[in-house]
Formats: sequence, structure tokens, C-alpha cells
Amino acid sequence: MVKNRIRELRNQLGISQIELAKELQITRQTVIAIELGKYNPSLELALKICRYFHLRVEDIFELVEDESV
Repeated sequence: MVKNRIRELRNQLGISQIELAKELQITRQTVIAIELGKYNPSLELALKICRYFHLRVEDIFELVEDESV
């Protein structure tokens, strides 16, 4: 499972989901799905997100082992 800090980072900067979506050229629904962990962005989109927040991939995304398996 991949967790991310996008909602937290977006809120820290006071950026709406719509603003982030426009900057990344994606839909608001995609932002929502990524924030909820229902959709993992492509590598290209993940890198765009990192560039937008001026952070490294590992500062935003984290691979969490599923202990129930």
C-alpha cells in the first residue's frame, strides 16, 4: 500500500484541490482519489507532484507493508 502526504502538504500551503488539479493538469476527482489512497499516480504524475511541492518522492510517498497478508 502506498500512503501519501498530499492533503497535509496542500493544507499547509492553503491550496485547494481545484488549484492543485489545475497546476498538475489533472481533475479534482483525481486529486481526491490520490489523497484518499484509492489511486496511485503514475510515475510521471508523482514526479510532477514532487516538483510542485519542491520535495523528494520519499518525502511525499511511502510504501507501507500490508501486515494482514
